[in-house]
Amino acid sequence: MPPLDMLSATLGPAACLRAEEDIAPYAVDWRGVYHGRPVAVLRPADTAQVSEALRLCAAQGLAVVPAGGRTSLCGAVVPGAAGPPSVVLSLERMNRLRDVDALDNSLVAEAGCTVESVQNAATEAGRFFPLHFGAQGSAMIGGALSTNAGGIRTLRYGNARDLVLGLEVVLPDGRVLDDLRRVRKDNSGYALRHLFIGAEGTLGVITAASLKLFPRLVTRETALVAVRSPHEALRLLARCQESGADLVAFELIRKVCIDITLRHGTNIRQPMELSTDWYCLIEAASTHAAIPVREALEGALMAGLEAGEAEDVVLCESEAQRQNLWNIRETFPTCSRMEGPGLPTDTSVPVSRIPDFLDRSAALIAENWPEGRMVALGHMGDGNIHLSLQAPAGMTHAEWHARAPHFEDRVGEIAVELGGSFSAEHGIGQSKRGAMAALKSPVALDLMRAIKSVLDPEGMMNPGKVLP
Repeated sequence: MPPLDMLSATLGPAACLRAEEDIAPYAVDWRGVYHGRPVAVLRPADTAQVSEALRLCAAQGLAVVPAGGRTSLCGAVVPGAAGPPSVVLSLERMNRLRDVDALDNSLVAEAGCTVESVQNAATEAGRFFPLHFGAQGSAMIGGALSTNAGGIRTLRYGNARDLVLGLEVVLPDGRVLDDLRRVRKDNSGYALRHLFIGAEGTLGVITAASLKLFPRLVTRETALVAVRSPHEALRLLARCQESGADLVAFELIRKVCIDITLRHGTNIRQPMELSTDWYCLIEAASTHAAIPVREALEGALMAGLEAGEAEDVVLCESEAQRQNLWNIRETFPTCSRMEGPGLPTDTSVPVSRIPDFLDRSAALIAENWPEGRMVALGHMGDGNIHLSLQAPAGMTHAEWHARAPHFEDRVGEIAVELGGSFSAEHGIGQSKRGAMAALKSPVALDLMRAIKSVLDPEGMMNPGKVLP
């Protein structure tokens, strides 16, 4: 029996898409940059079907490209241009919450649950799941863990990796690693879950995860602060952290980003007079209403004004005002694409080096691509700044990429020289394999290849991704 007929017979026709029109949505990435040619799309309904699918694909020489909500920004969820025939294995039907335990502060979710659905389940249980980023309504837990997603609350709660207690993973040969234990302490050997978090499906398929929950936040105070430069923003961050205002987020936003969002966004209001080139979006929160969050944050911001670290402050007086500020931040990626082509990066540096990183990046752009605009915003509280080079009006993406083909690499080099990383939260996928070869430690690459060769000796799990 031909391989696809065998897969269809095993999983059922609805779980093995073969028509070109059915496959098409899975053959292109979210940004429309990477296109692949999968021979089929598998949509298993449970872990047993994932196991059988991987076993059959291994036996038939079919490569497997795992996919969730397909919001990857690095081309990780579509087959590469070269390599063996591939199937996309979508976890979208595996969207059950297996357990929610408020007393244990934990939840077990299948990989196809959206991040937002996990947040909602936690809320219904009187708890809080802190992973939060713009694509959370469509991004799925399996993909978020496979890329070790970050987001705006990393400052307090850490990245996706820090929110995982255990995993269920199907290995390339079909065996199932059941490590869904929900204990906080387990010193019984290697923490195997960390091999698969951030591996982008190159070592196996995450099918379920035990996740940490936290007490819900009952008080939130949010402010937008105008600052002259990232240097003042850094000092203001330190002041807020020392004030007793328990920060959830500290975002740095360049004025051009606000301008773009106001131009293309829907129902977004200008929050203050935009008199400086840089702004900080700050949120502090508490799990108890009696804790004086507003007083602490307001005191820190007033002191920042007096010290010259801040030029102007808007402290939200309503939930609508707060939501307007976050809409500016979270709708910017969509609005920026409406503005025109840009060349994005995803870097991190030690928090103290953010001003240096931005100064050096601005100098790089001024020297090499003066016709472009430096667009920058990101998570200053954890050192992850998303810097993009916006094209001049009227230029296509292909033309702009041809004009600045090495922009992302040059910015990554600056980040690494400052003790940081060329990939902070988006992963490697296809787009950053060159940077991996040039900027990653050779010893680290040797170890990664050794791990890959043990778990996936035939190289059939998401080939052409992550490792150069």
